[in-house]
Amino acid sequence: MPVKDLEGRAIWQRRTSRESLAHWVMWLIGVAVFAYCWQQISASTTWFFVWDAPRIAGDIWTRATPPRWEYITQLGKPIWDTLNIATLGTIISLILAVPVAFLAARNTTPSRLFIRPIALLIIVSTRSINSLIWALLLIAIIGPGVFAGVIAIAIRSIGFCAKLLYEAIEEIDETQVEAITATGASRWQVMAYGIVPQIMPAFAGIAVFRWDINIRESTVLGLVGAGGIGLQLSSSLNVLAWPQVSLILLVILAAVVISEWVSAKVRGAII
Repeated sequence: MPVKDLEGRAIWQRRTSRESLAHWVMWLIGVAVFAYCWQQISASTTWFFVWDAPRIAGDIWTRATPPRWEYITQLGKPIWDTLNIATLGTIISLILAVPVAFLAARNTTPSRLFIRPIALLIIVSTRSINSLIWALLLIAIIGPGVFAGVIAIAIRSIGFCAKLLYEAIEEIDETQVEAITATGASRWQVMAYGIVPQIMPAFAGIAVFRWDINIRESTVLGLVGAGGIGLQLSSSLNVLAWPQVSLILLVILAAVVISEWVSAKVRGAII
């Protein structure tokens, strides 16, 4: 905005004096908060280990190379279990997320006062807890193994899929819905012929995207006993078998890269 100098000439400034003062005060508060947080972190950090980290990393790298290539014959079933955990977990989550999304969307929920808040609570609660935490809880309930990993991935994915899907439902073209409703169609027919065809591309994209994420998450579930290749990684770490660890990490990297490539191709074909 324009201000005048001593000679009465207009000078354009981005902020007024009050806005500039408030801006610098906010910066000062941010720096103070950062300094306080850094002080707290430094007080609880053993800096000797931090400074010694490069030497330790170099020592582990020396022990881990070259990878133990003959061990790859024992990784076929674990990586297959990991893919199954991700795939089955994604399928189960999609089956459960679809009704939750329709109940959460403003234009399809039966009741905005009662049903919609419950659906939103399901979405928030399943998204707020990490899959590793779900796996730990499920292992305590149903025991260790692949099944616990599948359920953990499924529960974690419900909120993600339902949130994106109900947002897609709320953004549909209402004229198509109104046209089908005008023909005397029932509520289910309106959903089947007026809403579902419009959200199918979004649904397919969400499914593939979440499957890609679940591949990454399922690789570490074995660290807590939920099956998959993470179990082999945990066992190798426990016995300090670094050549095996490096090979497992390479296999995980390859699986993630392949899943990312498949996801990108499928989403590109859909879009």
